Amino acid sequence: MIPINLLPYRAERRKELQRQFAILAALTAFIGGFVWFLGHSFLEGSINKQNERNNFLETRIAELDKKIAEIKQLKSQTQSLLARKRVVETLQSNRTESVRLLDQLVRQLPDGVHLKTIKQSGRSVSILGFATSNSRVSTLMRNFDASPWLEAPKLIEIKASKPRGSSVTLNEFNLTVQLTRPEEKSKTTASSPPDNRRKKS
Repeated sequence: MIPINLLPYRAERRKELQRQFAILAALTAFIGGFVWFLGHSFLEGSINKQNERNNFLETRIAELDKKIAEIKQLKSQTQSLLARKRVVETLQSNRTESVRLLDQLVRQLPDGVHLKTIKQSGRSVSILGFATSNSRVSTLMRNFDASPWLEAPKLIEIKASKPRGSSVTLNEFNLTVQLTRPEEKSKTTASSPPDNRRKKS
């Protein structure tokens, strides 16, 4: 006897295809979810690592900013100390020059001359005084010019005058002279051209 399938084969075939499609869809969804999970995990790990790096860099930057602020403060303190040092050196130099100036004035002052006022402005010194004669003033200027610490005396004014409380008429003079150092004066003398003019007999 020949077996005959009375069931509709097309319906069975359709059900088989639907079952296979469902299996493939489920498998595809599973693979897609697994791939998404792997990608999400990788990206999240990368983001976490980058955040850790950013936090590390921010910490290091904050430490460097703190060190830079300390360095700036140290530089400011150094500049302040250097400024104070320069002021002290200037005061020390001025004090030494004032002492040297008074010493030279006493040493170079000839008889018949006495000083009234002395005013120093940098290297320039203004001197007011009285002399018994014009030649005494000339001697004073020659002494200044010969001094190793003084140079370039210049007579501003000389006139007859009576000092207060005195009945004697004296020559009141006003002159300026420059403070210098022996090494500076020697350099100036060495650099000046020699005088080749013949002295008249």
